[in-house]
Amino acid sequence: MNKSILLIFLIVLLAAPSTTFAGNPDRQGEAGAPELMMNPWARSAGLHSMTTAFVSGVEAMRINIAGLSRINKTELVAGYANYLDGTGISMNALGLSQKMGENGAFGISIMSLDFGDIPVTTTTQPDGTGTTFSPSWFNIGFGYSHTFENKVSVGILFRGVFESTSDISASGIGIDAGVQYVTGPKDNFKFGIAIRNVGTRLKFGGEALSQQVVRSTNDNPDGTNITVRVRVEDFELPSLLNMGISYDLYPSDDYRFRVLANFTANSFSRDQIGGGVEFAMKEMFFIRGGYNLEFGQTLDDAGNEIQESIYDGLSMGVGIEAPFKKGKPTKFGIDYAYRSSNPFSGTHNVSLRLSI
Repeated sequence: MNKSILLIFLIVLLAAPSTTFAGNPDRQGEAGAPELMMNPWARSAGLHSMTTAFVSGVEAMRINIAGLSRINKTELVAGYANYLDGTGISMNALGLSQKMGENGAFGISIMSLDFGDIPVTTTTQPDGTGTTFSPSWFNIGFGYSHTFENKVSVGILFRGVFESTSDISASGIGIDAGVQYVTGPKDNFKFGIAIRNVGTRLKFGGEALSQQVVRSTNDNPDGTNITVRVRVEDFELPSLLNMGISYDLYPSDDYRFRVLANFTANSFSRDQIGGGVEFAMKEMFFIRGGYNLEFGQTLDDAGNEIQESIYDGLSMGVGIEAPFKKGKPTKFGIDYAYRSSNPFSGTHNVSLRLSI
């Protein structure tokens, strides 16, 4: 029965990209909900989110849901990010993964953006009305993953996306699915593939799209106030396909070097390829670094290259994870990551992790 479920899942997962990613370059920049492309978790952000092959636990719900079940029993993670330092935008996230039975796991994650207080301006008061507002952008995901014989993991996640102010809003549902495969004498080799953000189209609606205008006629030169609706286009989620591999080297029992490579096929932006390295000492102290490169280039009228991605490719991070008591599985960890950007001063991530 388990093998039949796995086979059906793999067929669906591998067939999905042929329809999801059958677009053309003219679609670039047309997607909405960019928060779905942001990563609030520091451990994977230190490798520029290129952890498709081996990500596990709560962070798998943002990268590859298949890794959700690769935990001991319970994992709780809180994340904060100063997004593009200088913009005043921050990310806040909280996630929980819980083992269900011997091979399955269920998870829930919540992420929100904080834009700070934005001054309210109008056509008659372009310098501001003296009041402020703050948009509400958040998403919540529910995922499940199952591991077969400790070699193959599959998972699926449903995510609700919500964007609103006091008088306009949009909402939708996205689906993620993924597979991870592990092999080797020490599970050295890992491979992962995931599709993300395949779902409904979103469209804004609300009182903000209604406007009062004056309509004049020959019989009524002073005009009559009427209410008109502004037409808005709907938009798609930023769907993508991730494929990654990694290999672990063990020069001794206390040290591990992990090398990785990752490819991302974006439906609404240029494709990306990159690699990275993670060094672990006694699985307690970690140093990470990666570089992610976009394919192709866009030139302006003067023939100069336009940098479409705000990130310039470089990422780095560190982490510490230690048991509360020697010989006990309960561990506490803290991770930090930095991703360089141009302009602004990069994105800084911090995460706290409790594993039981």
